[in-house]
Amino acid sequence: MKEVRWLTFPKPNPKALIRLFCFPYETGGASIFRGWPDSFSAHVEICAIQLPGRESRISEAPFTKMQSLIEALSVALSSALNKPFAFFGHGMGALIGFELAHHLGERGGPIPKRLFVSGQRAPQVTRSSSPVYNLPHAEFIETLRKLQDIPEEVLDHPELMELMLPLLRADLELSETYTYTPRRLLDIPVSAFGGLQDNEIPREELEGWREQTTASCTVTMFPGDHFFIHSSRKLLLSGIEQVLHQTITSSGE
Repeated sequence: MKEVRWLTFPKPNPKALIRLFCFPYETGGASIFRGWPDSFSAHVEICAIQLPGRESRISEAPFTKMQSLIEALSVALSSALNKPFAFFGHGMGALIGFELAHHLGERGGPIPKRLFVSGQRAPQVTRSSSPVYNLPHAEFIETLRKLQDIPEEVLDHPELMELMLPLLRADLELSETYTYTPRRLLDIPVSAFGGLQDNEIPREELEGWREQTTASCTVTMFPGDHFFIHSSRKLLLSGIEQVLHQTITSSGE
């Protein structure tokens, strides 16, 4: 397992004071974050995580179980945790960032200065809908079109859908079989983001992130549906930049 396959630096910035690791949503790859560095100051370096099964790693089998993925990620990221860092994740990526932060802390390693969670209910909040990852083909396709958490560019192209189906099922299995385990709370600040028109993740389910840390937690809503990270990207990244600047300043970096 080579770490370089996991870590993508859209705009390498070795002099940055803090590194922001970005975890993608279901079916998403590192390219989601390609343009992000242009919205941040020279103090921030973006590292986009490339998970197996997509883009440059499309020939690799995607993970279907959270614990296995977290263990692999902790090894893959180890060499890049050599400066202050933060985690950002949207959808499935938010749960990955949360679990990885716990995993690192429980093993005495460096932990993120801040956790940004986006478009994802708090982990202790029970899903109201039934799992769909294991539905028969026709029913699976029909159900996907009712969900907001699958990109339109995938849904609107039948050929692409067929190509992406194994990854779709794998990513949904990873998210839908995820089981929250109560444990010692994080002691790092959390910023939770949501879309005002996201029918899947209402604000009250984002508010639950406050229960996952002994530090501060803020909840911010942006215009848009589940993919507000694209439609309201400028506002979102401006908010993250401000928080990271405060994090650097308060840490004396």
